[in-house]
Amino acid sequence: MIQKIGFEFAFDPRACKNCSGYCCCGESGKIWVNQQEMLQLCTFFNINIIDFTQSCLDRFDNRFSIKERLTENGFECIFFDSIQKKCSIYTVRPLQCRHYPFWKDTDQALNECPGIHFLKEPVNLDQAFFETTLQYMHS
Repeated sequence: MIQKIGFEFAFDPRACKNCSGYCCCGESGKIWVNQQEMLQLCTFFNINIIDFTQSCLDRFDNRFSIKERLTENGFECIFFDSIQKKCSIYTVRPLQCRHYPFWKDTDQALNECPGIHFLKEPVNLDQAFFETTLQYMHS
């Protein structure tokens, strides 16, 4: 279980195996990528940055977001494998995806994500520091 300070729930990433990809599908949204993430994705796909940017990203002012495709059920990330119901870039997914469901606006995730478990007590700062330190030491 993953817990983060300021959230009244924990997340069990094992639930992703049986999920239909609610975090990747549904309403339109932006998955922002920075330059480092763009380069990681280029390496992953063995493609140059210009081709990658043109085919996989939408530009909004000076920012880039992963493109979406319209489906009969709404929108989905272009990297979502709708047949296998999983992320095709999971090992190099952007930081924004790695932080799901711990986003500022959690209302939709709270209703859809099967990995969310509400806590009896909010995350304690001392406990969170201890757990983070343990994770760091073991990585």
